[in-house]
Amino acid sequence: MKDISTYQGWTSVFNPTSTFEGNWEKGSKIYFVGVDENGKRGGMVSEIREHLPAEFVSIRHYGFIDGDKEVTSGELVEKWAGGHENYSFHEIESVTTVTVDIDVIDEYLDYFNNHYPKALAKLKEIIE
Repeated sequence: MKDISTYQGWTSVFNPTSTFEGNWEKGSKIYFVGVDENGKRGGMVSEIREHLPAEFVSIRHYGFIDGDKEVTSGELVEKWAGGHENYSFHEIESVTTVTVDIDVIDEYLDYFNNHYPKALAKLKEIIE
C-alpha cells in the first residue's frame, strides 16, 4: 500500500484511529491497530499470506495487541487464531469490484455485517 492515508480513511469506519504498522509483502508480520475510547492501543497481529497488487490480498490473523504487548496464545486468541481476510479485485471495463471474504466469530457477525458495507462505500468514495 503506497499511501497509508487511504487505508486509514476507509478503515476509520471501524475505528477513527485505525492504522497499520508493517508492510504488505507476502510473509510479513503486520499490526492492524487503533486506540480505544480510553486511549488504550489495541488491534490484531497478522501475517500477509499473499499479496498480488491490484488482484488479491490474503491476511491471516494469529494474535492481538494489548497496549504494547503482542498476545499470540490463550483463550481469547483461540477464538480468532487462523482467521483470515481475503480481498479480491476484479476489473472489467475500467470498473473494479472488490470482494471481501472474512472469518468472523459469531459475536462480531452483526458488527461486521453493519460496518463492512459502510467501509467499502468509504473506500469507493476515496478512490473515485
